[in-house]
Amino acid sequence: MGVLARARERLRAVDVVPSPNIWHWPEIYEVENRAQDVGGEIWRVLGETCDWAGRDVLDVGCGDGFHLPRFAATARSVLGVEPYEPLVRRARRRVAGLSTVEVRSGSAQRLPVPDASVDLVHARTAYFFGPGCQPGLREADRVLRPGGMMVIVDLDATVPPYGEWLRADLPAYHPAEIDAFFERAGFACQRVRTTWRFADRESLAAVLRIEFSARVAARARAEVTGLSFPVGYRVLTRRKPAGLLVG
Repeated sequence: MGVLARARERLRAVDVVPSPNIWHWPEIYEVENRAQDVGGEIWRVLGETCDWAGRDVLDVGCGDGFHLPRFAATARSVLGVEPYEPLVRRARRRVAGLSTVEVRSGSAQRLPVPDASVDLVHARTAYFFGPGCQPGLREADRVLRPGGMMVIVDLDATVPPYGEWLRADLPAYHPAEIDAFFERAGFACQRVRTTWRFADRESLAAVLRIEFSARVAARARAEVTGLSFPVGYRVLTRRKPAGLLVG
């Protein structure tokens, strides 16, 4: 068994769900990251909802660390946690010159930090997809300080055209059920419309190929005539109580 195969076996043993897009094609995923939200709408909403300036940030499922420098610009400290060792190494190379940033191996269910040690737990299109993610939600509550915030950024499958492509590949995915799950868990939801824009058609096609089946990727290429398309997100937030109310 090769090194990567052994790594995948270890991850399966701790219930880590593979992310084939970034695991198999990190260079194309970098293109995707740079194309996403070109207007900065998600960052605007995050800044208004959960300002991290001077605070300690934990990015769960940080991948190869694409978002870590953005947090590090104003945060006191930033920790990226990622279960897939090749991405851990890539993330460490990315942030090598940033003294306030660290990357550790770990999973959402077993975060490698003490209780009540961070102010913001951020997860973007990683692990927290609905029913089944309760262990990660409990773990986020464990590591948050009182008054700290958990924020989950995920795709909104109700917004065309991306949401239609997603549901074509995942017919069992029901957005209303996911929304109801997070509402019951105490999250507020803000829906954000963004634009993905690519430098050329080749880059656009490459990203569609790693995100969708061959059939749906071909459909998407045919439906997008230019270099950009709208994509909807949900920004889910939940604040940890700061203390007991005394009557």
